[in-house]
Amino acid sequence: MTSHRLATFSVNGSTKYGAVVKAGIVDLSAHFSRDYPTLREAIAANALPKLIEDAEKRGPDYSLDAITWQPPIPVPEKIICIGVNYPDRNAEYKDGQDAPRYPSMFMRTPRSFVGHETPLVRPRASSQLDYEGELVIVIGKAGRHIKESAALDHIAAITLCNEGTLRDWVRHAKFNVTQGKNFDSTGSLGPWLVPYTNEAQIADIHLTTKVNGETRQDDRTGRLIFGFRYLLSYISTFTTLVPGDVIVTGTPTGAGARFDPPRYLKPGDVIEVEAEGVGVLKNGVVDET
Repeated sequence: MTSHRLATFSVNGSTKYGAVVKAGIVDLSAHFSRDYPTLREAIAANALPKLIEDAEKRGPDYSLDAITWQPPIPVPEKIICIGVNYPDRNAEYKDGQDAPRYPSMFMRTPRSFVGHETPLVRPRASSQLDYEGELVIVIGKAGRHIKESAALDHIAAITLCNEGTLRDWVRHAKFNVTQGKNFDSTGSLGPWLVPYTNEAQIADIHLTTKVNGETRQDDRTGRLIFGFRYLLSYISTFTTLVPGDVIVTGTPTGAGARFDPPRYLKPGDVIEVEAEGVGVLKNGVVDET
């Protein structure tokens, strides 16, 4: 159904959530905010099906051009990003090493992300802003030491990420990437949540990233080095996953840094991250004021 997309948005400075339909957006927070102040609480209560069912009975409250899109989960407890998780991406490092034994990962702050159709900000400190299109898993059920066999039961929804990165700043130190991954408003999440239904839905999603209409990244989640079951099991070994946690699962080869010369983002560029069954996450680029 068309309303199987749940978004967080703002109108006149007020943040709301609702279901995206053909003619606009149904404001569900108007009816459910007492029980679920945000989509994070709705996920924790396993209420996404209830929200979707309710939206089927209502007409849109706002047109899409009247809203500002926000990242779907406001202030998640954790945003965990996986590095080097497609085979060709590992080969890009040209270090002669086989696929890694364990996943690389780092964390990002909510403030480093904007929503759909909001421009990424190229910071004053660096002109090396790069794009990374990725599929995102949103956790629905808390868990620690999750078995791989049960891991997918912990997924509530999927969405998209442009995991914008400052390439020179990820190399400032000997072995960490944190600062180059966390500049304010350099990445995006969205446009909406698509509720998770079954493994076939996520097993082999076609993922592409376009810059100004040119395809730069093109791969399938079926080729991930570390699949979704493994990632949730591995991560939950060291931390308790909770509803609303965001797992950004890795980007394919083809980021701007790998071109010769590199093709970094500049003001006026338009990046579109697209995944079948999810949609398109679109952002422009502006300079920091």
